[in-house]
Amino acid sequence: MGRLDGKVSIITGGAAGMGRLACERFAAEGSKVVVADLDQAAVDEVAAGLPGAIGVAVDVRHSDQVEALVARAVDEFGRLDVIYNNAGISPADDDTPEATSVDVWDLTFDVNVKGVFLCCKYAIPAMRRSGGGSIVNVASFVAHMGAATPQVAYTASKGAVLSMTREIAAIHARERIRANALCPGPVLTPLLAKFLSDDAKRQRRLVHIPMGRFGEAAEMVNGALFLASDESSYMTGQSLIIDGGITSTYTTPE
Repeated sequence: MGRLDGKVSIITGGAAGMGRLACERFAAEGSKVVVADLDQAAVDEVAAGLPGAIGVAVDVRHSDQVEALVARAVDEFGRLDVIYNNAGISPADDDTPEATSVDVWDLTFDVNVKGVFLCCKYAIPAMRRSGGGSIVNVASFVAHMGAATPQVAYTASKGAVLSMTREIAAIHARERIRANALCPGPVLTPLLAKFLSDDAKRQRRLVHIPMGRFGEAAEMVNGALFLASDESSYMTGQSLIIDGGITSTYTTPE
């Protein structure tokens, strides 16, 4: 018996990396999965390999596309139980407040904050009709502390996601709609790899992680699965930090 049997889940950013792994894992645990990402061919390829899955192309910055995404999920499967807001960006030219352009700031917030807002906006009514649901918003350990490598727009956007998650949780708790933030620590995804272009930079980051290694995507997806499932039924408005201990000991490198 799967941990998500009978549930329908939308996973944004589902065509690659951590999102793709989440689609595979959620499907293996019994959920019907809507693979959502920018490219139709990419989401179709992921969905084709999963039982009971469909692919929907969506740009989470656009209200009409997100509304259509949720409508497609409900039309196809009759309900919505989980939305895993995994889509996010970390632009290469995100830097200090002085060096970061307004365009980079706006783009980062459009995807990372507005995109999460829109997905919640349209998912919540569908979840209400289903009798409740679970919202999993991907924030970051940097939502709890400043990043050692300047990335002001990304860090601020993830702080906004964390605060928004708490607010959504408070508003909808009596409707059996839960909202929690998943806060990964450093994981070797393309978003982090740009900061670790050589071994010296890699070791500079590793020295601050008590476990002495980077996280794995599967370890983050395990956290998302817990938040999506009924195992976390008494948990809402919380931040699940999976970071190898970095937030408990972190100091800025010299």
